[in-house]
Amino acid sequence: MLKKKNISASKASLVLFLCQIISALDVPLDLLQPPTITQQSPKDYIVDPRENIVIQCEAKGKPPPSFSWTRNGTHFDIDKDALVTMKPNSGTLVINIMNGGKAEAYEGVYQCTARNERGAAISNNIVIRPSRSPLWTKEKLEPNHVREGDSLVLHCRPPVGLPPPIIFWMDNAFQKLPQSERVSQGLNGDLYFSNVQPEDSREDYICYARFNHTQTIQQKQPISVKVFSMDSLNDTIAANLSDTDIYGAKSVTERQPVLLTPTGSTSTKVELRGNVLLLECIAAGLPTPVIRWIKEGGELPANRTFFENFKKTLKIIDVSEADSGNYKCIARNTLGSVHHVISVTVKAAPYWITAPRNLVLSPGEDGTLICRANGNPKPNISWLANGVPIAIAPEDPSRKVDGDTIIFSHVQERSSAVYQCNASNEYGYLLANAFVNVLAEPPRILTPADKLYQVIADSPALLDCAYFGSPKPEIEWFKGVKGSILRGSEYIFHYNGTLEIPVAQKDSSGTYTCVARNELGKIQNEVQLEVKDPTMIIKQPEYKVIQRYGQVSFECIIKHDSTLLPTVIWLKDNDVLPDDERFLVGKDNLTIMNVTDKDDGTYTCVVNTTLDSVSASAVLTVVAAPPTPAIIYARPNPPFDLELTGQLERSIELSWIPGDENNSPITNFVIEYEDGLHEPGVWHHQTEVPGTQTTVHLKLSPYVNYSFRVIAVNEIGRSQPSEPSEQYLTKSASPDENPSNVQGIGSEPDNLVITWESLTDFQSNGPGLQYKVSWRQKDVDDEWTSVIVANVSKYIVSGTPTFVPYEIKVQALNDLGYAPEPSEVIGHSGEDLPMVAPGNVQVHVINSTLAKVHWDPVPLKSVRGHLQGYKVYYWKVQSLSRRSRRHVEKNILTFRGNKTFGMLPGLEPYSSYKLNVRVVNGKGEGPASPDKVFKTPEGVPSSPSFLKITNPTLDSLTLEWGSPIHPNGVLTSYILKFQPINNTHELGPLVEIRIPANESSLILKNLNYSTRYKFYFNAQTSVGSGSQITEEAVTIMDEAMASRQVDIATQGWFIGLMCAVALLILILLIVCFIRRNKGGKYPVKEKEDAHADPEIQPMKEDDGTFGEYRSLESDAEDHKPLKKGSRTPSDRTVKKEDSDDSLVDYGEGVNGQFNEDGSFIGQYSGKKEKEPAEGNESSEAPSPVNAMNSFV
Repeated sequence: MLKKKNISASKASLVLFLCQIISALDVPLDLLQPPTITQQSPKDYIVDPRENIVIQCEAKGKPPPSFSWTRNGTHFDIDKDALVTMKPNSGTLVINIMNGGKAEAYEGVYQCTARNERGAAISNNIVIRPSRSPLWTKEKLEPNHVREGDSLVLHCRPPVGLPPPIIFWMDNAFQKLPQSERVSQGLNGDLYFSNVQPEDSREDYICYARFNHTQTIQQKQPISVKVFSMDSLNDTIAANLSDTDIYGAKSVTERQPVLLTPTGSTSTKVELRGNVLLLECIAAGLPTPVIRWIKEGGELPANRTFFENFKKTLKIIDVSEADSGNYKCIARNTLGSVHHVISVTVKAAPYWITAPRNLVLSPGEDGTLICRANGNPKPNISWLANGVPIAIAPEDPSRKVDGDTIIFSHVQERSSAVYQCNASNEYGYLLANAFVNVLAEPPRILTPADKLYQVIADSPALLDCAYFGSPKPEIEWFKGVKGSILRGSEYIFHYNGTLEIPVAQKDSSGTYTCVARNELGKIQNEVQLEVKDPTMIIKQPEYKVIQRYGQVSFECIIKHDSTLLPTVIWLKDNDVLPDDERFLVGKDNLTIMNVTDKDDGTYTCVVNTTLDSVSASAVLTVVAAPPTPAIIYARPNPPFDLELTGQLERSIELSWIPGDENNSPITNFVIEYEDGLHEPGVWHHQTEVPGTQTTVHLKLSPYVNYSFRVIAVNEIGRSQPSEPSEQYLTKSASPDENPSNVQGIGSEPDNLVITWESLTDFQSNGPGLQYKVSWRQKDVDDEWTSVIVANVSKYIVSGTPTFVPYEIKVQALNDLGYAPEPSEVIGHSGEDLPMVAPGNVQVHVINSTLAKVHWDPVPLKSVRGHLQGYKVYYWKVQSLSRRSRRHVEKNILTFRGNKTFGMLPGLEPYSSYKLNVRVVNGKGEGPASPDKVFKTPEGVPSSPSFLKITNPTLDSLTLEWGSPIHPNGVLTSYILKFQPINNTHELGPLVEIRIPANESSLILKNLNYSTRYKFYFNAQTSVGSGSQITEEAVTIMDEAMASRQVDIATQGWFIGLMCAVALLILILLIVCFIRRNKGGKYPVKEKEDAHADPEIQPMKEDDGTFGEYRSLESDAEDHKPLKKGSRTPSDRTVKKEDSDDSLVDYGEGVNGQFNEDGSFIGQYSGKKEKEPAEGNESSEAPSPVNAMNSFV
């Protein structure tokens, strides 16, 4: 049996009726049901004339509906127009403008119909208009000559566009013109000068009109302004008069205010409800007038009123009929004032009071559809059945129309249909579809069977029983399989079938059975509830005072439910512990070694389980060691002899005698109290008084059994508490305060979950604490709906519209009465998935790996929730250089807030991509925009996959290679460079060969025999060269020559010759030594000058041999050898990752340089003397490695 909610009598029947309807709205998708429009384009749809037109129409139903369209009131046959297509399994139209269509040819009013055997739903009238950004009409602009201090208006007169453009003024340098109280732009785009100054002279006042829809900006011809100052005028007069003449024009004349806009003393303004009201007053005068706004006979609405444009513009947002009236602007300066009265009338397009809702009935049942709307003027209500005016629709004997209500009696299956309610006045219309679905279905329970719920004792437990059936099933709950039906105040039965146990206890654990029954059957479902013991800290950390460099330990001993696994963490000042080995965390404690001053602070032990969390804190105070061991500083002794006097209902006097100070003066006393009635054994802070005071006047709360104790505090710390005072019980009273933190947030699209922080037992002021929960929809002429609930902290309102604001208040009451009237808060009913996809998605490819995407923001009304941002889904379709498809991996980028663009990084060059954009709210993602295709340009390729050198001969080598794994474009060629390496590891001339891209091998001929060569190999696209791989190989030696070279060293004549040469050198050395000892002179210098020995001269560069050289960096520096192990393996294959040799290894320390694409641009070690620079080599200092012309 449902628990009574104490809903006011005037609303009880309506709420029950709405709940019955709401419970039947979500018909399972496997049951027959008429169509429901789920997505459609906005009523006023302005499209980009350069893009395809997409008119959305999506619907659900069983069987799936078919779709048709009308255009300008007549059937639109899409089969006869090759440019118009309808998406499969959808009613969405795509008009292919990009293939030759004209957007202007498709202007008009479109309406979609979704139809199946149970009825037809229709969309709004969707008005399609292409945006327009016309050019400025040519006009001849005369220069403006104006006297200093006069007023001036520069007219913009922008071209009429669709939608209207945004106006701004700039100069030739595209800098915004400065605006102030004196110079400002009006709402019509004109630039107003209250008074001109000499610095206003310029020739480039330019008005710009920005058309956002087409992303174009139009520019007006520059306007010239020349200001004549009075000083220059006086100089001109003086130059033409004699000294005896009287001259001198007056200085700038001050003037009282005059309104430039609006003109006259009165004007009128009509604005629509919910829009933004903008009123403007701009005045001329010197000094510059100041503008002030008032509303005659009333106040400007608080929180909705804003002043813009230096208070020249009054802005009131979200206007309502109450904002109608006379608004006066007053312009004032030191010489006087002027005013203007604007009479504002607020009209209203139709808005819903009660929109019709889907109705599910069983055969023979009764029901009603209600359609109530308001507006100014009051809208006309008309009904349609399956898209046809009800007056000419097929008759249904079970149907009776009574104004804004359709009454159904004894419905049959043929009564199923979709009804449309149209509410219209001269300012707009509302159209709502609501179906009547006649079904005979036994009950279904949608909650999974044996679902496990776990809660902590003394907290609420919510057990779900989502259901469906026709007629609407009755729900009953049982505890246990064969237990009795649950009744009583300890349970709350919600209309959606949920059972709430406000305060679950250990004995609440067990099996709960939900039974749903109607006349067609019965079904039941079991769920399990486990109530766990709360986690508690039975030994809390205590306040510590420790001397510097000492050791301190905090305890944290816990007690928890045996089935829950707790985790304990320690915090310092609400942050993680310092990363310091001095902090030792044990199972039940925290120890700090070698305490320093920075360890001073609050330490918190936090215990978490999957269901609850508790914490306890203690303060650590670090003090210096006492200066003299003889004086002992300690905490004070506890106060004693507590006495209560002057007992009243709300106050009492407490006095005490202080304990010993222990060499540190008492700074203050802390008074704590215990509520023996509600929380025995728990002490709370009451107040603090100075250390010189021993009596305090305490304020008391009703319905509390007080005991007091006093704690003394000095610089060392707190004393032990005193013995408790005698108890004092105060009388009960009505609550003094209401719950805090009242919120309204929907958990489902059709509900509003009202939560609050309950009053403590101490705040209850008396027995029988309850709450009066009240709500009503904001900005709707409706009365408050109220319900009184037990001492809980949540109430769920079902059957709400999706994401609409509600006024909410929660008032406390007990057996003695109500708390004061609570304040109202604004909440929102539940969110639903967004209805509309972002439009006008554009992609700008920046380079081969980066693109920028733009989109138009989704209208806030279609977001149906709090806008969280946009998600961009993008994925690679295929590589344009390889036709093989691969697994599609979608990437997702999220952009927070109302952002309308974003960058897509990490793209692959020369590839085709697709993307779409979706809006995200708190409920989830909306529909995706149509997939947008874009392509990335070519890039440089990766290195060839391998380079293999085979078949060495005397003068040739065979090269084989594999194409790059990532060509990143169309390969145009391969580049092969090679050079010989002599026995001293020096590099010879570099030869370059360009090879066609379709080749995979090459035979190099005419090479030197027995010579090592180094090869550099890379691929090219039209963008440039990719990274290279290197390899070395050796040609075969001539066997005959090798044999001769070996034999000469073993010939006897050669050995004899060498011995003779050695003997001759020895004799010459002895002769020289003897001559030197005799004092003889040996004219070496003269002989060398006269007879230069050619064998000791440097060899010429052109004689084909080595010349003498000196290293540029060090005479002693050797040439770099080849790397150890650089010889190729037997298969002559070098993989990309293995070829990490660099030409720098063969130079004299010159660092190689590389392009961004990885191609080598540095010179090996220096420039060659007789050969021009090759490729991208730099002109660095020469090196002996490159100074040679031939190699052995």
